Amino acid sequence: MATSRHCPLVLLLPFLLCFLLLPLHAAQPPRWIFSCSPTNDLYRVLSTSLGQDVPRFDEPHDALRHAPEHAAVLLLAQGYPDQPTVIDPAWLDLAARKHLRLYIEYPANLPDLDVAAPRDAGLERGVVASDFFGPGLPPLRIVALSGCRYVPVVATNAPLVLARVAGVDTAVFGLADTPTHPLLFVHPLGDMLVATSRLSHFVTGRFLPSDAWRVIWQTILAELQPNSPRPRLTWTPTVRPSFSPEEPLPAGFERQALDRAAHWIVRSRVLRHPDWPPHALEWALTYNTVRDPPDLAWPVGDGTTGLTEGFSSTIRRDGSQPMRYAVRADCLSEVAMMLAFNGTLARRPDHTRIGTNLLDYLFHHSGLTGGPRADPASPSHGLIGWALDSPGNYWGDDNARALLAIGATAALTADSSHVEALARGILGNFRTTSRTGYREECILEPALQSRGWRSYWEASHLKHSPHFETWLWACFLWAYDQTGFEPLLRRTQTGARLLMDAYPDRWFWCIRSGSIERARALLPLAWLVRVADTPEHRHWLRRVADDLVALQDPATGALREILGEGGHGTASNAEYGTRETTLIQTNGDSISDLLYTCNFALLGLREAAAATGDPFYRQAEDRLAGFLGRIQIRSETRPELDGAWYRAFDFRRWEYWASNADWEWGPWCIETGWSQPWIAGTLALRQRQTSLWDLLKTVPLGPPLNRLRPALLPDDALTDPPAIP
Repeated sequence: MATSRHCPLVLLLPFLLCFLLLPLHAAQPPRWIFSCSPTNDLYRVLSTSLGQDVPRFDEPHDALRHAPEHAAVLLLAQGYPDQPTVIDPAWLDLAARKHLRLYIEYPANLPDLDVAAPRDAGLERGVVASDFFGPGLPPLRIVALSGCRYVPVVATNAPLVLARVAGVDTAVFGLADTPTHPLLFVHPLGDMLVATSRLSHFVTGRFLPSDAWRVIWQTILAELQPNSPRPRLTWTPTVRPSFSPEEPLPAGFERQALDRAAHWIVRSRVLRHPDWPPHALEWALTYNTVRDPPDLAWPVGDGTTGLTEGFSSTIRRDGSQPMRYAVRADCLSEVAMMLAFNGTLARRPDHTRIGTNLLDYLFHHSGLTGGPRADPASPSHGLIGWALDSPGNYWGDDNARALLAIGATAALTADSSHVEALARGILGNFRTTSRTGYREECILEPALQSRGWRSYWEASHLKHSPHFETWLWACFLWAYDQTGFEPLLRRTQTGARLLMDAYPDRWFWCIRSGSIERARALLPLAWLVRVADTPEHRHWLRRVADDLVALQDPATGALREILGEGGHGTASNAEYGTRETTLIQTNGDSISDLLYTCNFALLGLREAAAATGDPFYRQAEDRLAGFLGRIQIRSETRPELDGAWYRAFDFRRWEYWASNADWEWGPWCIETGWSQPWIAGTLALRQRQTSLWDLLKTVPLGPPLNRLRPALLPDDALTDPPAIP
């Protein structure tokens, strides 16, 4: 009976205790106090992740004054990059009296340590130098800080340093042979973490990779408040893939991707305009000119003045990227093709018109097909100059891609005004191709004028590189199909046989990549099946394709980069950033290359499927197309990047990440040519349910080829049969 009278009170006791403790819980002091701008990335991410505003003050002394005892105070850089944070000794005295833990960012001065004037990082990246961050970020892990400026300090106990190191995720050669500079260190006074740069700028500055920076900040915040739960930090990268690996792709994603890529050409401001400042137009006349993107006040062009090469791989402090101002023939023609595809599929005559303007600029105003290239008596007649800064450089691969793109544009627009120039281009490249079917990768105007075209035609050049050689073979096979001119097929077959006899041990691995060379071989080998469908030719195609498709990730459809000869992509820390090179360091790196491999593989697989009818090729193509559709750039913050494709993608991390060892075309470069047009163009072919071969068959190439051939390649040059060395 007594128990029953007290039962209601016993049942209510937990609720009463919770009610009494609520005010005490609400009155608990905040764990972290900020002195920073209200737009600071770390402040915003932590507030969002906690679901409440974290206490913030504009001035450091206010943050320290209002901080309760034993709290953590973060004095974040507000004058970065121009003005380091001047540390008042009184702040440190107050922090010591209140037993505060401090995080100080980008200081101008520190007690007991000499702080030098700010310095910009060059090739250095962040490297973990201790076990401070735990198993989630072990020693020698690499992170990137965009546009990093830091204050040099001689300090020990630095868990994060700046150093020039080789590697993708890990500094494979260690830190012993490369100078290091502290990025984060524990001050000798204790209870004070110091960052020599603005580490809190990781979202806007697009620091990479995101998972590493999550661990860095979770560790720092936990170190500042060791008895508090480690916060979960979440944010949306400002530049990200369009879809996750698991997210269903929308129906007709190919058309959407093409349309977004075509709109990117206009939105990115790569189209030059005659009213741009004269010095900006003249930047194209100097090799590798990289400058600020076009000012928003500059008008956007319509193709009549050409377009720039695209964006540099450098990511600046504000998350923007500078522009590469070169004007290149391959980019002009390839973008014309992509816009013509979208003009047809999306019924955008404005895009078709821009594409037509780009080709008119190439052939009539750029000079890249003028001068000696327009002189019938010149040995360079018909060739297409590489770029405005190097019009006398004739790269075979660049000419090949330009010729195929010009042909596709002519087919899409039913405009034959450039078909004769197209025929001259094919013949000009063919007559500088040697007996072996191989051509010097880049023929220079002075040497060509001195030697004459016959010296190249009669030579026995040999370099087993599909990247440099084989897309010209595709042009020759296309021309053979329209003319029946037997030398076109003979020299191509000779080259293909030499190439496959050398596979893979004697292949030349461009930028050390074993993936790119296989990807580039697919198109010409597929078209060889088109014109001469033999078991041997099918075997050649399948042999290369088997090895390439073996590199396809089963979960995502990505093609993995490998090294052609194994070993390391970059041979030492000192070599990092000194040449064009691969995106990977070792064969285990989960990196795809969209500038050199995936873009060309997508077209090659499509042409192989169309030529053979074998579902093996179509299945690999479908998987790769889905992967490329997912990783097209999405960005509201950086609209000049939205709709493009970067060079690099880490398909396991699902992020734009790789080794940045290439000195000019690193992971985050965006070429107007190369990547965008061949990815988007092949997606368009899929939508049209056709192939490039079938599209090009509609171009009336045969008549001008037959008419021009005797003058460009006289009969007397055909008497000596090609010899295989």
